Amino acid sequence: MNQDLPAIAAFLYREARLLDDRQWDAWLELYASDVTYWMPTWDDDDQLTEDPHSQISLIFYPSRDGLEDRVFRIKTERSGASTPEPRTSHNVNNIELLDTRGDELDVRYNFHTLSHRYKVTDQFFGTCFVTLRRQGESLLISNKKIVLKNDYIRQVIDIYHV
Repeated sequence: MNQDLPAIAAFLYREARLLDDRQWDAWLELYASDVTYWMPTWDDDDQLTEDPHSQISLIFYPSRDGLEDRVFRIKTERSGASTPEPRTSHNVNNIELLDTRGDELDVRYNFHTLSHRYKVTDQFFGTCFVTLRRQGESLLISNKKIVLKNDYIRQVIDIYHV
């Protein structure tokens, strides 16, 4: 199982770099068409919400279509929350391979993102749980759950923050 860790790490580092370099189309290519992309919120009891269909989420896209729409809005400056685009630095660490099921790998990792916009630098940090699907020689993200640990933030959270 550990022989996959270098390839997994390289894949996750590439995703982070593509976000930092604003290479939106290449970033989207890392995601399967049936991906679920979800950032739950913390409830009043300091527990994560469990159902994106019936509870509040910070971000929820039930397929890649939602991510594609978000990228379209960013690229065409139809997103006030993203204009001007922030400069980001994504840092990925503590990568663990949790399980392997056929062509799928369950991975957990921590992230710390610095985001600079309007002469102010914000930081976002947390843990991601992803399922990577082997497709030929490459990997695709088929599920991504982002647990944002510092959820008291002063702005709208977006895909490039995590």
